[in-house]
Amino acid sequence: MIFNSFVFVLFLGIVLTIYYLVPKRGAKYVILASSYFFYGWWDWRFLSLIVASSIVDFTVGRMMAKSSQESKRKKLLWLSIAFNLGLLGFFKYFNFFAGSFSDLLATFGMKADYATLHIILPVGISFYTFQTMSYTIDVWRGKMQAEKNFIVFSAFVAFFPQLVAGPIERASHLLPQMQEKRTANLSQIKRGLWLILWGYFLKIFLADNLAPVVNEVYQAKNYSGLEVLIATYAFAFQILGDFAGYSSIAIGVAALFGITLNENFRFPYFTTNPSAFWQNWHISLSSWLRDYLYIPLGGNRCSSLLNYRNLFLTMLLGGLWHGASWNFVAWGIFQGLVLILFRISGNESFGNKRKGALWLLQVLFMFQLTCLGWMLFRSPDLTSSANMLQALFTGFLAEGNARAVYLAVQLAIFTSVPLLLLILQFRKNDPHSNPIQGELRPAIVCTIMIFCLIWMGNWGSESFIYFQF
Repeated sequence: MIFNSFVFVLFLGIVLTIYYLVPKRGAKYVILASSYFFYGWWDWRFLSLIVASSIVDFTVGRMMAKSSQESKRKKLLWLSIAFNLGLLGFFKYFNFFAGSFSDLLATFGMKADYATLHIILPVGISFYTFQTMSYTIDVWRGKMQAEKNFIVFSAFVAFFPQLVAGPIERASHLLPQMQEKRTANLSQIKRGLWLILWGYFLKIFLADNLAPVVNEVYQAKNYSGLEVLIATYAFAFQILGDFAGYSSIAIGVAALFGITLNENFRFPYFTTNPSAFWQNWHISLSSWLRDYLYIPLGGNRCSSLLNYRNLFLTMLLGGLWHGASWNFVAWGIFQGLVLILFRISGNESFGNKRKGALWLLQVLFMFQLTCLGWMLFRSPDLTSSANMLQALFTGFLAEGNARAVYLAVQLAIFTSVPLLLLILQFRKNDPHSNPIQGELRPAIVCTIMIFCLIWMGNWGSESFIYFQF
């Protein structure tokens, strides 16, 4: 079941009705049951992984709370980390490492005597494993008390709006909201409905209509550098619309239950340096990597050389988190090197005034660097990335390149309105509001967006990109 389907709309209506009809003590059971049903829609077998993760981390948290021996508490913490990373590593990376090892043996004329298992990746496993790990780490650090109710804890782990693609919520923020029934007020309902509409607009109108533009080039064997550039720009807006759209829908759906989720995107393409970009793109993952990896490694409270190492390792592992492929490794390396170079140059404070010609040039420069990284991210393999880079510098134009004109027109059509609304939101410094104010104008904007979704939307045609992570 995906957000951009009529089945989900029906499912949400039924769940909300039941949620508000049941007594207060039954609310957590409704959330848990509906979340398991939502996830089990893909494959009921993978529910066992969520249940197992919930049991292990709930038990670890309770045992930590009862123990005063630091050595025992640390062993329990490592048990939780090993279990969750073991799940993630087996299902997400086994095929990758097994295939890479087989290729390595082949270069020396040897053949592996085992077959790759072709393990299926459970949807959302990268998200809920990180969410449960943050709980046990925070309990171990003494930042929060261990949860005593297993149903409440399981509802926190499996809460369906953000289960499969985030935001990755901290237990200190979401877990207390699972402990008792919440009721959305009129303001939350209005905000939730707007966020859902905005998310659908970003996903179905922007991202899904740009997907063919991107695929036209990234799945082709021959292309000009101009086509690569247009398709890469298209992918930059596709992945923003796709992922920010999902986050917006998730936050909006949660608001209808009276539950607050953290924002996950805050104008990342209007930043002027990589540090600011990662503070505004996939915020829940960036902050997770900062708090549970970068800072424990030493952060910036160390020598410059060690700080560069910490930045590099954090981004390398962040790249590998996105997928079991060498292009994601290369993307992580690229992001780490860009962060290091900006830190060495002392240009991490670019553009704080957020206006003026110099700020605009810095934003455009940062966007080009981001798109260069997106080329590595989107390419099916490193060979394709190398060929595209070569096309950019040695074959930018091609004779009779009518396809480039067609792709450019498509890019302009589907980015113009969303980009205008994003600019207006940016000027208001509020990514979660309808930027058009007045008595009737917000309703007019919403009507236009709904019309675009009906006229030019293709519901359920494209899954969300981050489902595969």
